[in-house]
Amino acid sequence: QVQLAESGGGLVQPGGSLTLSCAATGFIFSAYRVGWYRQAPGNQRELVATISSDGTTNLADSLKGRFTISRDDIRKLVTLQMNNLQPDDAGVYYCNAHYNVWLEYWGQGTQVTVSS
Repeated sequence: QVQLAESGGGLVQPGGSLTLSCAATGFIFSAYRVGWYRQAPGNQRELVATISSDGTTNLADSLKGRFTISRDDIRKLVTLQMNNLQPDDAGVYYCNAHYNVWLEYWGQGTQVTVSS
């Protein structure tokens, strides 16, 4: 059974940090591009960062320098390190695994709240 289980969300003050993790089961993790998307209330889901099977990363321009994505193919984990969080970073963060148009999976999402 395919599952992407996110963890690590929560409440953080502006300027703080969070680390999101996504644990994958049920598919060949190492073959997939994996990553994170986020959705704020009233907004469309948007790309945060992805990392391909060869380790190539793609990070939204506005997040470069603050967010870092990494993967562990042995443990089947994808991690998003988020630093200097701002209120605009708040939303539901979703883990994604993409192989092709027929093989793509989403997690249930984890809430990130940035507030003082």
